[in-house]
Amino acid sequence: MENRRVRVRFAPSPTGPLHMGGVRTALYNYLFAKKHGGDFILRVEDTDQGRFVPGAEQYIVEALKWCGIEPNEGVGFGDGPHAPYRQSERKAMYRQYAMQLVDAGHAYYAFDTSEELTEMREKLEAAKAVSSAYNAVTRANMKNSLTLPEDEVKRRLDAGDPYVIRIKLPRAEEVRFHDIIRGWVVVHTSNMDDKVLYKSDGMPTYHLANIVDDYLMQVTHVIRGEEWLPSAPLHVLLYRYLGWEAVMPQFAHLPLLLKPDGNGKLSKRDGDRLGFPVFPLNWVDPTSGEQSSGYRERGYYPDAFVNMLALLGWNPGTQQEIFTLAELCEAFSLERVSKSGAKFDPEKTKWFNQQYLRAKDNAELALEYLPELTAKGYNPDMETLARICGMAKERSTFSSDFWENSWFFFKAPDTYDETTVQKKWNAEAAGLLKELATRFEAITEFTHDNIHTAFNTFLEEKGLKIGAMLPLFRLSVTGLGQGPGMFDVAEILGKEETLARVNHAITALG
Repeated sequence: MENRRVRVRFAPSPTGPLHMGGVRTALYNYLFAKKHGGDFILRVEDTDQGRFVPGAEQYIVEALKWCGIEPNEGVGFGDGPHAPYRQSERKAMYRQYAMQLVDAGHAYYAFDTSEELTEMREKLEAAKAVSSAYNAVTRANMKNSLTLPEDEVKRRLDAGDPYVIRIKLPRAEEVRFHDIIRGWVVVHTSNMDDKVLYKSDGMPTYHLANIVDDYLMQVTHVIRGEEWLPSAPLHVLLYRYLGWEAVMPQFAHLPLLLKPDGNGKLSKRDGDRLGFPVFPLNWVDPTSGEQSSGYRERGYYPDAFVNMLALLGWNPGTQQEIFTLAELCEAFSLERVSKSGAKFDPEKTKWFNQQYLRAKDNAELALEYLPELTAKGYNPDMETLARICGMAKERSTFSSDFWENSWFFFKAPDTYDETTVQKKWNAEAAGLLKELATRFEAITEFTHDNIHTAFNTFLEEKGLKIGAMLPLFRLSVTGLGQGPGMFDVAEILGKEETLARVNHAITALG
């Protein structure tokens, strides 16, 4: 096992939009593969055609591309040596493995109708039986190739009677396997049931297809959510019964993502209730038309989203919180993934986006902001706009917040912050502001440093503290009680516009 090339897979079902918990599973697979110089595969497990949702597969591919966690091979990312990567397109290859299990005595045909199965469960529940499952005990009373005469089994098969193939579990045996995250897991077969592996319509169930595909695709590590932990003992037995135990992948079952308030798995309902997305991209349900918001459309950067997800369940062992994708690949290890669920914090998610926004180049942010300004009828100089973005980003979480934090660069205020007016504005203040405007009028080069010098000189001459004048200056120019550095604001606006606003405020406020 140690000498094999690391190969992992993300294997979602196309039954709806990809939940952020699924994105995290894909991310951990990607990080593990990159850390070990291996391969990351996208396989679509669409054996349950009844739950297939149009558009879901394309959504999964687009979501992974947006996040930057692209597989080496798989659906939407180019065929590799193990194509095809949709289970529905691999249908023909599964029957031989189901038959191999039957021939070896590890599986059997079952002909029970749905009514008979319901009747069995109801009888066992009424009798207060320990289990109402189809298992090593109950199968003795059902219609299957273990109880029916051989000729009747043949007759039923030849006649085309509907059937399923079930795994034949031993009645009393311990199944042990090692999980990289959880340590040794031990399950007794008396607590398991004879799962259906294959149906007479030629479709395998998840359990058989999953194992066969992992084997054929040479998967070395199965990294998946803890909801699959109860299935793992069955999968271990299938590897054993098919003669593949020597190349059985190592398992790692990831902890759940938990809701922010209280216990329980994070769901779409929690996001709707508390006002945050649980999907990477917007999704429109093709049947109901219901719309669900995504992180991309809410203005989150993919690298911030991925950084946040990586730390939901994994601890780097240091105080570092901001990681590039390359740094995550270098630092990641399954041994540092927690067993217990990770509580999602929507405010911390905003914080991550804020950090990435502040780290972005101002010229890049100017290009993000420009379309909104153009739509509003403004055509700013790009160098100046980059400076404005540099100031606006310090007070923003998303680039969509820029207008709220910089509109005063593009238009004069028509209202003034009431709190500042009540606290600071009076006839004496208006007179001082008028004098300050005269000092600014005398500045030849209206730059940050010259404005600052003139302002400080005025304060010294008048014996004033900065708190007596700066809020008045800000109020008159921007209409606000707080904001970016006023000497930068004034320089960008220019002397004429700055003085015009100051004089208008003096007149308007009286």
